[in-house]
Amino acid sequence: MKKLFGGINLTWPKLIIAAVAAGVFTAVMALIPALLRTSFIAITVTFEIWILFGILIIMNSKSNLDSALKCFVFFLISQPLVYLIQVPFSEMGWGLFSYYRFWFICTLLCFPMGFVGYFMKKDKWWGYLILLPMILLTGYSLLGYFSDFQFSAPRYILIVLFCAAAMILYPVFIFRNKIIRIVGAAVGTVGVIAIITICLFNPPVYSIDLFNVGDDKGLSPSYNVTLEDSSYGDAEIRYIDDLESYAVHVDFKKAGHTKLILKTPDGAKKEYAIDVERNTYNITEST
Repeated sequence: MKKLFGGINLTWPKLIIAAVAAGVFTAVMALIPALLRTSFIAITVTFEIWILFGILIIMNSKSNLDSALKCFVFFLISQPLVYLIQVPFSEMGWGLFSYYRFWFICTLLCFPMGFVGYFMKKDKWWGYLILLPMILLTGYSLLGYFSDFQFSAPRYILIVLFCAAAMILYPVFIFRNKIIRIVGAAVGTVGVIAIITICLFNPPVYSIDLFNVGDDKGLSPSYNVTLEDSSYGDAEIRYIDDLESYAVHVDFKKAGHTKLILKTPDGAKKEYAIDVERNTYNITEST
């Protein structure tokens, strides 16, 4: 690890090859449907993996200016390449580049961040303060992905472990000063525990009103609705003020497949197969 965090001869050809490889890999992850809502999609939407790339560039650079230029060029190549590769496969076509606007701003910021980040190599206590915003961003990702893991386990476990390890181990790998390493690892550990605790006490719930459930007579409180497997959540008939009508309301607690069972006042029963994801669902009436 010490070689990875400062022992690589990072020449410009190596940097350009790495930038192209990162862009191609990210685009491929975005294009494979089976990887949607898994740890492998994280690199396409959040910062934590790119933060690692940035730190590795900084730690293997030879000066502040070298670090700034290499960080800037790495992201200037890799980020547009991500979208360029996806264009032929996307319904949006070149419109996909509308998402690049945000990442272009981040790319511009890479120059000053790379310049300042190089000071971490001075091995001073204030170097940890430079690293801290990157740890906080990684912690923010951990907060979101651990919640996703709770809802969709075992999916997202890899990115959860990566974020937790990064928060704790970055100071250990970056600094040589023993006190900075111990304090940094301790702060990271406390942060990981705090984030996981917050998530455990606030489990994710996907709440949705199912308007395509019922019959021609319309729903009323006299209908009874349940989920076949109650571990998936709770269902009830709820009055929707804005629509001035009743609908089936479900609070889903985890992803997967279950059935919603609706019983009418006259004893008839309808069943609906439901596939649940973190923020979407698919429902079909069972025959």
